[in-house]
Amino acid sequence: MGLARSTYYYRSRQVSMEAKKEEADLRDRIEQIVVEFARYGYRRVTYQLRREGWEVNPKRVARIMREQSLQCQIKRRWVKTTDSDHGYRIYPNLLKGLEVRQRNQVWVADITYIRILTGFLYLAVVLDLFSRRVIGWALSEQIDAELTLAGLRMALEERGSVEGCIHHSDRGVQYACHAYVEALQAAGMRISMARKGNLMITQPQRAL
Repeated sequence: MGLARSTYYYRSRQVSMEAKKEEADLRDRIEQIVVEFARYGYRRVTYQLRREGWEVNPKRVARIMREQSLQCQIKRRWVKTTDSDHGYRIYPNLLKGLEVRQRNQVWVADITYIRILTGFLYLAVVLDLFSRRVIGWALSEQIDAELTLAGLRMALEERGSVEGCIHHSDRGVQYACHAYVEALQAAGMRISMARKGNLMITQPQRAL
């Protein structure tokens, strides 16, 4: 027909983007339903979606709920960012009773997520607990050790020598894995981890 091959592939990419957006919108609505009706399983969620005009089948709804850990247990809207069921070493919490008096005394690292048009991006941040300033961060579609390592590397480049500084995080596999622990040890940092399901920052904000 005299058409360039790229014409077909361009249309395919457009269809793919629309499909990703539709999937993300559906996942978003499922989360909203489960937050509002915490005891709903995938069958009742499917029924509610169909009442609202969504053309979905139970298997698809069940898959999304399973992937996002939404099976009749969510109490607030969230995306799981911590996997503490692993075989790596868990370090003690070094922040109990500690008064933070200067910068580079304690760094706190955590992961959150950002909703975008076609899904989610994961954000890893490292902040100095004394000033509450973000000193390292990284964005990725994958929630893995490379994400947290990228944020840590930025913080280390920003601050330079931090030997003796406490690095505090949750017990997630991204912080407990060998690669991340080795990077902390190479920088001379002391490793601290919160108890399961708790990463509280209680020090008052201060200006540098």
